[in-house]
Amino acid sequence: MTANQPSADPRTAHPLLDLPPLTARRFAAIEDRVAALLRTEHSVIITQGEALLPLEAAIRGAVRPGSCALNVVTGPYGETFGGWLRSCGARVVDLVVPFHTAVGAEQVAEALAAHPEVEFVSLVHAEAATGNTNPVAEIGAVVREHGALLMLDAVASVAAEPLLTDAWGVDLCVVGGQKAMGGPAGVSAVAVSDRAWQRIAANPQAPRRSYLSLLDWKERWTDAGRTVLPHAPAQLEMLALEACLDRIDADGLDATAARHRAAAAATRAGVRALGTLSCYVVRDQDAAPVATTVRTPDGVDAREVAAAALLADPAVPLQAAGGALADRMLRVNHYGPAADRDTVPAALAALAAALHSLGLPADAPAAAAAADAAWRAA
Repeated sequence: MTANQPSADPRTAHPLLDLPPLTARRFAAIEDRVAALLRTEHSVIITQGEALLPLEAAIRGAVRPGSCALNVVTGPYGETFGGWLRSCGARVVDLVVPFHTAVGAEQVAEALAAHPEVEFVSLVHAEAATGNTNPVAEIGAVVREHGALLMLDAVASVAAEPLLTDAWGVDLCVVGGQKAMGGPAGVSAVAVSDRAWQRIAANPQAPRRSYLSLLDWKERWTDAGRTVLPHAPAQLEMLALEACLDRIDADGLDATAARHRAAAAATRAGVRALGTLSCYVVRDQDAAPVATTVRTPDGVDAREVAAAALLADPAVPLQAAGGALADRMLRVNHYGPAADRDTVPAALAALAAALHSLGLPADAPAAAAAADAAWRAA
């Protein structure tokens, strides 16, 4: 700013700052729209934070000390849930399957038969970090027959693939706006069945007077008629959530899910045609529609491939994996706005450029043709 330029007037209205208060009525209307998205008639509570907030709140509310929980582990989030369950005083049975596959309902049934005392089952629908997705409908039927509560992490799957909370018998269904919904990361929601509320109310260790307390929200908000908000809402995030719901409604939920399905099919076909690389999740039916994980061959560090790809095109939604898989796996994200016909070929082209820069073969034209054919077929 030069001496002749006036400074910005701090009193000037700002579209992100000078907003009318978010009313309880509007907040409740957004909750109702999330419930419709989740296909549930049960209570939905929008939590004012990233989705780890309601995930931990659901576990700490519903899991009592001395109980037994079955924790299905198909990726890093399942590992996180196991830690929370143990810290609640539960005895945890971990059902761990290879991260390049999905868990089967028959595996869950076997684990429940071997541990009839299980009261709570935690499951991730789609693991974006490992690129797999699990058959919730079949698993839900098995869990309901057993009589346990089912908590589902649907943060990555909501709006990308079918999510029928009530029909599948999901008791605690947690979603976030930042992936397939194309919305904000700072707001999330949980649908709570009547059975789950009963379990939470009967748990002496359920959080109260806490940011993790679902019961506080139920009593002060839902049961009170949703006329007075318990505390000031995260207004920008709530408005962003409302906007992404508007966009899903305008496109149609089926069309939004179809776009994600096509993006996944195109990316997997392109990776296979590219050569050198392979899809980390082996079977197409086990692959999540929000992200495709890619395996590098022995001796090729996935972190170097990811870095070279981002050097070729910094805009592509591609990243190296974390943890123990960091040197073997990278991930192409195709959720939200990135699930489109421009992003997928751009990511494949960046991977081809990265492989060439590292002296490795890559058939970019074949990858582009395969991706286009797969998109049209899907």
